[in-house]
Amino acid sequence: MKRLSIRARITLWFSVALILSVALTYFVILSVSRQIIQKTIRDDLVKTVEDNVDEIEYFSSIDLEDLENDVDFFIRYGDGYIEVDDDFLDEVNGVYTSLCQSDGALVYGENPIILESEGLGFADSQTNRVTLDHTLYYIYDRELEAEGLEGLWLRGVVSEAQGEAELSAISRYSLIILPSLVILAIIGGYQIARRALLPIRKIAETAGRISRGDDLKERIELGEGDDELHQLAEQFNEMFARLESSFQAQQQFISDASHELRTPVTVISAQCELTLDEEREPEEYKKALETIQRQSRKMNRLIRHMLDFARLELSPERYARERLNLSEMVCDICEDMALIREKGIALSCEARQDVYVCGNRELLTRLLTNLISNAYRYGKPDGHIRVTLTSDENGAALLVEDDGIGIAGKDLPNIFHRFYQADASRSDGGNGLGLAMVKEIVTFHGGEISVDSSPGRGSRFSVYLPK
Repeated sequence: MKRLSIRARITLWFSVALILSVALTYFVILSVSRQIIQKTIRDDLVKTVEDNVDEIEYFSSIDLEDLENDVDFFIRYGDGYIEVDDDFLDEVNGVYTSLCQSDGALVYGENPIILESEGLGFADSQTNRVTLDHTLYYIYDRELEAEGLEGLWLRGVVSEAQGEAELSAISRYSLIILPSLVILAIIGGYQIARRALLPIRKIAETAGRISRGDDLKERIELGEGDDELHQLAEQFNEMFARLESSFQAQQQFISDASHELRTPVTVISAQCELTLDEEREPEEYKKALETIQRQSRKMNRLIRHMLDFARLELSPERYARERLNLSEMVCDICEDMALIREKGIALSCEARQDVYVCGNRELLTRLLTNLISNAYRYGKPDGHIRVTLTSDENGAALLVEDDGIGIAGKDLPNIFHRFYQADASRSDGGNGLGLAMVKEIVTFHGGEISVDSSPGRGSRFSVYLPK
């Protein structure tokens, strides 16, 4: 079973279910048909006997001349005559009707079991059953109540076997028609399953080509439709698009990281070779170790930031969101970072009270810290940094402004890219990941970020976070 295709398994289970259903239907048809036929036989028995009641009359005397022209049958009975109309049906559709006396003696008509039923008493307007030689007979008696017909009975008899021929015909036709319908249904079901599963085959083939090759741009094309398989194909296409985007980002990230790590690794290696090349003075060894330490710290920061990016991109669920007081958080961060006073730069904060957002405290702390650190790094000596927090009914607006060196217009579209540095010569050890991380955090919170800057006039970063 495991080796069969899904199409074959669907067809097999469909066939088994269909055969069982048809078999059950066949037995239900036979059972219901038997009951209907037997009821019809009993109804015909009663109707035939009741119709024959009106065909029998009693006459105290008869005219011989009228008798010559009459086709009815006359029987001497008591002091008169019994007239049996010519419409009296001795046998019709297997129903036999006989005119009998109270002791069971046959007066007129037919009764195939008259001898076997002699001991069976009469019961007016009742249907009885008698089994003779393994054959069931239905018997219906009707007492004649007209004047002169006292003591006379009509007895109708019909065999249950009368319906066997009809039941046999029904069974025969069912055994021909039902299997034919089963075969047609199985063939149709196989074709339907084949067509229904064709999109899955296309999905598998496309996924196989993508997994065997390097072309992540290929997509599943099923044409127009809105059923479950088309929705599945659309989900796969979205997944392929995300994989393509992630793969490209990963390739770019690896390329950039390799480039960024190459410099400190090269410096460390060269410094080690140069220092070990010959005996050095202690002061020279100290300078070499300081260079190696400085480059090692740069690598450590780079690796730590890369890991932060990876965690945020690959496992965003690990950063739980909560309703937090952004006002208190901003004030606390500004109070701590104001103590830095790097290059004599003063940091001020103006935050509206009780501004709440739904976010992750760790990430939002990183966001503001990176923006302020960036302002310190590119600020002018004895300059100023101003942090402002406002809010409206939809969210909070956070502004970080400085009066530093500013950013050239050609660099503005790229400053949020990883490892991009507008002025590497004045980066003061930066690795170009701070603003990229800020952008990633803002995107994680569903917010927006923009920058307004020009050379020599400072920069203003605007972050909007929804509540």
